[in-house]
Amino acid sequence: MKEKATYIVLASAIVTGAAAAALAGAGAAVAQDAAAGQASFAKCQACHAVGPGAKNKLGPELNGLAGRQAGAAAGYQYSPALKSAGFTWDQSTFADFMQNPRTKVPGNKMAFAGMRDQSEIASLWAYLSHFNVDGSSK
Repeated sequence: MKEKATYIVLASAIVTGAAAAALAGAGAAVAQDAAAGQASFAKCQACHAVGPGAKNKLGPELNGLAGRQAGAAAGYQYSPALKSAGFTWDQSTFADFMQNPRTKVPGNKMAFAGMRDQSEIASLWAYLSHFNVDGSSK
């Protein structure tokens, strides 16, 4: 009976260790994606700002983008097309938009041709989505 109890404890320890390693790996992957996304954000900086003290520029500030209704950043003058786009920003809508902003929301005023690289778009989302509305990190 003691051998069976030892086996159960050992098996539980192995499973727990494997789960912890998987979670640590996932956290590292998200951090790498966010770091790559921060580098990709250089393409966006001329028109957008993010982080503490971010202000609207030629485009809206992007703090709190995850879960925000499209066309709803305070104080920014959106095109009628984006104001009435009717979607909420999440990873999927962001990826669709970033591939070709003019196709996703015809009539919007964003003058960016789009990104083709899906991993770059995912990394950019990982970076942007970690900012709260006030610009602090989640």
